[in-house]
Amino acid sequence: MILALFLGAGWCPAQTPQRPNVLFIFLDDFGWRDCGFMGSDFYETPHLDRLAESGMVFTNAYAGAANCAPSRACLLSGQYSPRHEIYNVGTSRRGNPKFGKLEHIPGTDTLRTDIRTWAHCINEAGYRTGTIGKWHLSDDPIPYGFDFNFAGTHSGSPPRGYFPPHPKAPGLENSAPGEYLTDRLSDEAVGFIQRNQQRPWFLYLTHFAVHTPLQGKAELVAKYGQKPKGELHDSEVMAAMIESVDEGIGKIIVALERLSLTDKTAIVFSADNGGYGPATSMSPLKGYKGTYYEGGIREPFFVSWPGVVPSGTQCEVPIINVDLFPTFCEMTGAPFPEGQPLDGVSLMPLLRQQGSIVDRAIYWHFPAYLQSYQRTDEQRDLLFRSRPCSIIRYGDWKLHEYFEDDALELYHLKDDIGERK
Repeated sequence: MILALFLGAGWCPAQTPQRPNVLFIFLDDFGWRDCGFMGSDFYETPHLDRLAESGMVFTNAYAGAANCAPSRACLLSGQYSPRHEIYNVGTSRRGNPKFGKLEHIPGTDTLRTDIRTWAHCINEAGYRTGTIGKWHLSDDPIPYGFDFNFAGTHSGSPPRGYFPPHPKAPGLENSAPGEYLTDRLSDEAVGFIQRNQQRPWFLYLTHFAVHTPLQGKAELVAKYGQKPKGELHDSEVMAAMIESVDEGIGKIIVALERLSLTDKTAIVFSADNGGYGPATSMSPLKGYKGTYYEGGIREPFFVSWPGVVPSGTQCEVPIINVDLFPTFCEMTGAPFPEGQPLDGVSLMPLLRQQGSIVDRAIYWHFPAYLQSYQRTDEQRDLLFRSRPCSIIRYGDWKLHEYFEDDALELYHLKDDIGERK
């Protein structure tokens, strides 16, 4: 999942911070409705809710892909998937091959080092850059513009779960018994901010949560076991995992206040793809992680930026995570990479409420297969979450094209957000 927020209350253009610090919080497998400000009736996210209220919530925000690695490659490169060619998690064929009608397109599983990331640009502009948590694009994030890495490897899952031991995860080799991974990553984020408080910093806090395995702290699981279930959400383990993320964000907010960095820091919040279908709901959206219906790609997203972004505002303009590359560069004063195409546009006119962005379509391309969650017999093996497809959204219209049979599906999202007609 992806997040960058500027913390603080009120809006005064005269107080616009110069070269702000940036906290970019990116959650994993976090669905569109998985927080209070997006309508969950069971999960509790008071710190996220207050941050969302202090800034601008984007109601039509999208991941660059419907599962982890390609979405993160779009995010870091600012490019759609045909440019970086990371199409799936891994390069092997997914699902039972006898039910797939098209040739396998393996793509790659590593972001090419000739592709410059926004971290490169921001680091060269004088920022201390750090990544804490899930990386998933190579063995080591340091060559991609980061000064500091904690726990980031090529793995897409928590290192042997959310409790120790965590072998081969930088910084986690000697974790204390019983330590909860989400708590540790939040503590490391506070440490990074403290160490770099005298200079501009950019922190990519990329939680493993709420990726499987579903594991929460026992006391929080017990708490939600006693709470009445919601009509939308009812998983006590998922609720416990989400509360741990929110608790950590609360710790970071306190640290920023203590260090007098609140008004100097921007925070952006989002996620990498839709929620885990067997454990959460994106209703009224259709689909979930791995599908290119709205439930697989539409994400919660907000920016809280004191002195720049008016509090309590919403934006309905469709945006996608490739837009964050130019946005981050403009926020930090970093130059765009020379000779490298960027497929996104800066969101700064929307954030400042000083105009709009260019009229455009946004795109997804998935020339691969992704198997269904349920595979208990041969008939279920017929089911894929996604088959090879491309998707275009332009205005309120969304067009799906499926390559096996040239099938087309056209939806008007304003009238049919659930893609039923």
